[in-house]
Amino acid sequence: MTEAQPVIRQVSSRIVYSNPWMTVREDAIERPDGSPGLYGYVVRPDFVLIVPEEDDGFHIVEEYRYPIGRRSWSFPQGGAEADDPEDEARRELVEETGLRADRLRYLGHMDSAHGMTDQGLHVYVATGLTKGEPQREHTEQDMRQRWVHHTEFEQMVLDGAVSDSSSVAAYLLWRLRRE
Repeated sequence: MTEAQPVIRQVSSRIVYSNPWMTVREDAIERPDGSPGLYGYVVRPDFVLIVPEEDDGFHIVEEYRYPIGRRSWSFPQGGAEADDPEDEARRELVEETGLRADRLRYLGHMDSAHGMTDQGLHVYVATGLTKGEPQREHTEQDMRQRWVHHTEFEQMVLDGAVSDSSSVAAYLLWRLRRE
């Protein structure tokens, strides 16, 4: 990946809203032709997503997602307090599933929603799994988990049961980087 010079110049920036989880910024911009514009976006730290692979399938989680008003299946993901993304992935996996991984393999970094946030995600595959009790946060009290064969996961994507774009993108990355 090459870094290019910004095409859009930031003229000014201000915080419109902030809470402990996110900040909304509004930037006055100038386009290459000199015309002014406005850009609003969400500032959030990167998160981790873990593909817990076992027996030609995956452990996935389901929970109610308030912004979309329904339950949704996905790979475990989030932002546990940690020194680095790999440690964060290990902690998040235990927190949501109770699984401990002997091995984590880094698949890559992706942008979460590059038109509306600066947030990205680090994707890991977890293997050599040992079962344990989940250590879920209070906000995850409705979370469920199950194992699915990779073909069932694909069908869940097609049926809309897995609609989380990060999980779908991580699955594609997993398919492209299979050992």
